[in-house]
Amino acid sequence: MYTMGTLLRHGSEEQKRAYLPKIASGDLRLQAFAVTEPEAGTDTTSIKTTATLEGDHYLVNGRKIYISRVEQSDLMILLARTTPLEKVEKRTAGLSVFLVDLREAEGLTVRPRRVMMNNATSELVFENARLSRDDIIGEEGEGFRYIIDGMNAERILIAAECVGDGRWFVEKATERAAEREVFGRPIGKNQGIQFPIARSYANVEAASLMVRKATSLFDRGEPCGAEANLAKLLAADASWEAANAALQTFGGYGFDAEYDVERKFRETRLYQVAPISTNLILSYVAEHVLGLPRSF
Repeated sequence: MYTMGTLLRHGSEEQKRAYLPKIASGDLRLQAFAVTEPEAGTDTTSIKTTATLEGDHYLVNGRKIYISRVEQSDLMILLARTTPLEKVEKRTAGLSVFLVDLREAEGLTVRPRRVMMNNATSELVFENARLSRDDIIGEEGEGFRYIIDGMNAERILIAAECVGDGRWFVEKATERAAEREVFGRPIGKNQGIQFPIARSYANVEAASLMVRKATSLFDRGEPCGAEANLAKLLAADASWEAANAALQTFGGYGFDAEYDVERKFRETRLYQVAPISTNLILSYVAEHVLGLPRSF
């Protein structure tokens, strides 16, 4: 959705004909999205990976971090700087997007990273990796705009995942509260157990409505930056609240791997941080929606 969507919306006709049918048929596997770097983090305009044109090829050098699905993918969207930062008028200029065929990539080292949740993610090291002129998506130097477009889709997708997580926690907590008896009565009779679960349900369902609104705007090709960010913020918060309610409902059993609560608890915590932190979303809303002064 947010990887090959970049190709679908901004790629050349030749690129679309070469790749999209095979993606749709399943002949090409999952696709990776290489933007984040060790130093830049969510400050995308500060990335240091470069793509230098030499003849008919670009030479790519630099590092990416926490890039999901690389080992399971055939293709990867790559953001690199084609014009040095000191030579552009705006920080968002001089960035370009490339389509990398991982089956043929040379000069690329993939180093898997072990993280606290079930996520196949890696560090990438580019050392004079060669990409042809035909591998660039859209116009050189316009990549930031293309990536932002993809990031809106990513935030909507992750928000939908958070809604699913939240509903899972609410369902599990409700079942546990109804069947678990302490002091001769189901713990679900106690408002101290009921209220956190009920509030979690309300917040998850409210977040799902914002996800639907953002998705509807995105599907129609209309501006949806604010809605995509709000969907991600509200759904991530709702899921995390539901996770805490479920863990508290299960008590000590919530830490037992047999019940899966501790696993999902760890997984949903990620979305307070990635793919964009809740604080950065609040800064975006304050500046771009409410018109307050830029905070950074």
